[in-house]
Amino acid sequence: MRWIWIDRFLEFQSGKSARAIKNLSHAEDYFADHFPGYPVFPSCFMLEGLAQTGGILVGEANDFREKVVLAKIPKARFEREVLAGEQLIYDVELLHLRPEGASIQGRVSIGEPGVSTPGALVAEAEIFFAISIRRARTRSLEILILSSAAN
Repeated sequence: MRWIWIDRFLEFQSGKSARAIKNLSHAEDYFADHFPGYPVFPSCFMLEGLAQTGGILVGEANDFREKVVLAKIPKARFEREVLAGEQLIYDVELLHLRPEGASIQGRVSIGEPGVSTPGALVAEAEIFFAISIRRARTRSLEILILSSAAN
């Protein structure tokens, strides 16, 4: 099963920032086990939602030419639990963008349906991404092979 932790983007400023939302429905299967009778959204899924929002921002800044991979989360802080039926707002800001990677600052807040401004802070994290340079390496290898064959 493929897990997408954002429902849609509310705002997107290319190369700068993005805002996305996730509606937490009681019908989602992970709430049955986490925890029975007290449906708490797992914190790791919140981080993944921030990473997906930030990863799309980073990928778009590079015209999606290379893969963007979550590399490290050096800092994350959680303020409170999030329950089924609530809405999350993911806000990410691009801090650094370099050929080999990028970093974002992300915030998760509680949203109100129909209101695009975030409410109470739920979590914050700094996330680093690696940008795949496979194509560049492959191209260098092709040039090396061709030049070796010519000699």
